[in-house]
Amino acid sequence: MRRDGDGDSREAAVPRTADNERVMTMDRKRWGRLALGVLAAGVAVFLTPTVLMAQGADAATFLTSNGAAWLGGAIGAGLAIMGGAAGIGRIGGSAVESMARQPAAAGQISTAMIITSAMIEGATLFAVVVGMMAVLK
Repeated sequence: MRRDGDGDSREAAVPRTADNERVMTMDRKRWGRLALGVLAAGVAVFLTPTVLMAQGADAATFLTSNGAAWLGGAIGAGLAIMGGAAGIGRIGGSAVESMARQPAAAGQISTAMIITSAMIEGATLFAVVVGMMAVLK
């Protein structure tokens, strides 16, 4: 209970999210553990057929040189696309936020945003082409 200097007493304001934040944190930990378990199970299922169904010494290799190039190129192209998308998303979000703060500078901000997004998209396209060249060599 809180007492003011004039004798008026009011109960202190309790933040409503304090209890909910603990519950949400526990849920995040639980979901994180579940995701890690599913990922581990997926890796185990992915690797199991190569070990169990090996016919001979030559068939027991995990990846051939072509298979590794294909896998690396595909993963690299996918990561390049995700990185480019994240970068362009951050640029767009920051530009909208800065336009909301200074509406007079909206023209300059949008011009800089479009130029920067085009540069990121160009680098992303280059990375995807390099990844596809690794796949299709």
